[in-house]
Amino acid sequence: MTSFLHHILAFDENSPLLFTQFYFWAFFALVFALYTLILEFPGASSRQTGGAASAEKGIHKSPITNRKLHLRNLYLLFVSWFFYYKTSGLFLLILAFVTLSDWLIAQQIKKSQISNHQSPIPTLLLALSVIIDLGLLAYFKYAYFFTNLINDLFGTGFRVFDIFAYIGNGFADAGRFSVDTIVLPVGISFFIFQVISYTADVYRGRIQPVRNILDFGFYVSFFPQLVAGPIVRAEEFIPQLYKPYHLSRRWFGVAVFWILNGLAKKIIMSDYLAVNLIDRVFNNPLLFSGFENLFALFAYSLQVYADFSGYTDIAIGVAMLMGFYLPMNFNSPYKSQSPQEFWRRWHMSLGRWLKTYLYIPLGGNRKIGFGTYFWLSLIALVSAALTGWWLWILIPFAVFMIVVAIVNSAPFRERLGVGGLKLLYANLNSFITQVLGGLWHGASWNFIIWGGINGIGMIVEKIWRRMNWHVRFASMTALTMGLCALDYTYHLPVWRLFAVWAAVIWFGTAIRYIYWLLTKDQKTNPSPPLRGGREGFPNKLSQAWAILQTFTFITFTRLFFRSSSNLDPATANEVAWETAKNMVNQIGGAWSNAIIPDFLWEYRWVVAMFIAGMVIHWLPTNWKRRYRLAFSAMPLWLMVTAVCIAIIVIYQFVSAEMQPFIYFQF
Repeated sequence: MTSFLHHILAFDENSPLLFTQFYFWAFFALVFALYTLILEFPGASSRQTGGAASAEKGIHKSPITNRKLHLRNLYLLFVSWFFYYKTSGLFLLILAFVTLSDWLIAQQIKKSQISNHQSPIPTLLLALSVIIDLGLLAYFKYAYFFTNLINDLFGTGFRVFDIFAYIGNGFADAGRFSVDTIVLPVGISFFIFQVISYTADVYRGRIQPVRNILDFGFYVSFFPQLVAGPIVRAEEFIPQLYKPYHLSRRWFGVAVFWILNGLAKKIIMSDYLAVNLIDRVFNNPLLFSGFENLFALFAYSLQVYADFSGYTDIAIGVAMLMGFYLPMNFNSPYKSQSPQEFWRRWHMSLGRWLKTYLYIPLGGNRKIGFGTYFWLSLIALVSAALTGWWLWILIPFAVFMIVVAIVNSAPFRERLGVGGLKLLYANLNSFITQVLGGLWHGASWNFIIWGGINGIGMIVEKIWRRMNWHVRFASMTALTMGLCALDYTYHLPVWRLFAVWAAVIWFGTAIRYIYWLLTKDQKTNPSPPLRGGREGFPNKLSQAWAILQTFTFITFTRLFFRSSSNLDPATANEVAWETAKNMVNQIGGAWSNAIIPDFLWEYRWVVAMFIAGMVIHWLPTNWKRRYRLAFSAMPLWLMVTAVCIAIIVIYQFVSAEMQPFIYFQF
């Protein structure tokens, strides 16, 4: 019995608490049963107070309801802490520390603002909060990255040292914790960003500070979204802490649907693709042909979506069963017709965070200031120092900065107008935001390259949309010819890859250009429409072409993303770059057409899974809504039957070794 309880209650780093484990659902069943008992304690309920809206007003009038809400929140706080302990062990202390730190700082910010509106103390307190939070994030997540960077720049031989392990050894048995390695706490990027948004919103006056630290702790650590998001804004979640439990019969069905949908995405689709093809190719791309590498890369785009959105679906469903509503985090991102639209549909909570707390403070599309120049200078200098290409990077950067200064001068400001300046500002600040967003995902140059390519893609797409047809066709022709010349001259796989891709885009551009020449008055309609329609190429074909090109672009950027995932931080940069280079060489090298039929037959179920996943993803949104609501409207006996069948089918796909969620590492 003692051994059993130790297994249940103690942390085991080899068996973290995952949504896909039976142990988690047994844990949740017990949690939910006790939760139901708490809700049934004597006191006012949402039915007695007229629903959630009136109950929110009533919590200040009914001490019984108030006690019940506090008991519920306290219970879920300790459940969430236990969940995080089972996932990350003693790193629970880091979560508790940032909770206490930001709660105290936010209280002091509000008091200082009330006592003296002109006081600099609130600003200093906000800066202190950001320094503490980002300092912890930088220490645990980027220690290896910064150590290697300093060693490369200055030729030093520094090594990482875990100060927290050293302190822990002082309280425990000497040598219990290793001081030579720094382990990344699960979910630290998510809960750090969450507490930063809370303190910043209190500083801005968007929300009032939470008076009860236990309620605030519950907001920070709510277990369904704690370790992989979505990143929940305080103004969205904290009001729910004071609303009595309310879950209609329909929303119960929707919650169950989201849980099953997430499990199916993760286990049937994501894990199956990973185990049976993707991991094999990325672990040793040179053993596979160019076509196999290319297919694995496209399959990874589906895998990472199914994995991350599957986690989010489960989190939304579990939270909904307990009466809490988390924000939407994905909106069919592979239906996007541009890179900019993609990032509005993918990981939406992170996108909103970066826009609110990074892009807009940098100046957005209104201005460029110190922050913009600082980050651009730092990116250029570090890139030049590491590559040794000082002239290749610093000269273009210097020219760019001069152009920015000239464009910002009064004569050019008048000539460009507000629209031109906004485009310039938006491009600069969005590029920086994408680069830093890439760095948020991981401490590797490949993640930074991935973010930078996405930023460049967004800029190119914005400029491309504003070109008239003559300039668009001429520039695409020149680019394609230039890349073909490079391929012919140097015979490098990377140039062949770019040349083929450019040729495909040129072909599509040429067809639309000819269509425009034959059907439009060039004087009155010199520019293509932004999104197809009657003034351009037929709407459905235009949309399909834009979606295909966007999906292809996003997929190729994922080459750098996947290469940097699941690696030892001490060797991440070297291994990730080698993997990316080998895959590019294979994809851009000579293909053997005889391999393709053999691959399609040998991996027929993987190919079928990929096709099925993309077809489901591209189904119209209203179709998905209809079958979701149809499931929620089932009679209870039929729903239970459907759930049992779904679980049996889903768990037929469970691999021998449970696959962790991809975003746990971030």
